[in-house]
Amino acid sequence: MSSAKSISLLWGAGSPPCWRVMITLQEKKLQGYKHKLLSFEKGEHKSQEVLKINPRGQLPAFKHGDNIVNESTAACLYLEDQFKSQGNKLLPDSPAEQALMYQCMMEGLTLADKLNAVIYYDWIVPEEERHESAVKRNKEALAAELKLWEGYLHNVAAGSYLAGAFSLADVVVFPNIAFAFRFGLSAGCYPKLAKYYSLLKDRPSIKTSWPPHWQASPQGYDILKDL
Repeated sequence: MSSAKSISLLWGAGSPPCWRVMITLQEKKLQGYKHKLLSFEKGEHKSQEVLKINPRGQLPAFKHGDNIVNESTAACLYLEDQFKSQGNKLLPDSPAEQALMYQCMMEGLTLADKLNAVIYYDWIVPEEERHESAVKRNKEALAAELKLWEGYLHNVAAGSYLAGAFSLADVVVFPNIAFAFRFGLSAGCYPKLAKYYSLLKDRPSIKTSWPPHWQASPQGYDILKDL
């Protein structure tokens, strides 16, 4: 099966995991896949339609024919493997660049976890269980993580990608970086991250799949402004 028509995606706007899969689909020239935008606010990610594909009740819920891959990073790897000769190549040839790509992909998931711990704290933790000390600890852990990424990007040639050419490392990491800036991260405090964000934000696959409500209301939030 090589056509986009055999692919279906249930997704939520502004979700970095969903965005990763959508960027990969664009990069692999798989436009025309079936997709449906669901609302987190209305709890549609817990609907029977989603649970049938993803028993965790999370988005994305991704299918290619009868094959289901719900973990976003795995779905990106799957798409690159299934459609090797189509669209843009997202897996470098050299072992050194491959090693770097896989390392950045997996560390990108750690960054996502630390971002979520700060941004979603009030949504995840019941009010009576919230503690200022936990908020402070989560913010310190995130600040340390972002400083690590500043260091990584310092070692990347100016104006280039995480592992040589644009690769799955960028597909996985960029949505987290965009998410951080959407939630108020200071470009002045994290200049390398800001530069990386500027380099990628107008790439066609990213621009085309930009979260629709971010376009409609460019003003984000200030949760990370003091980081």
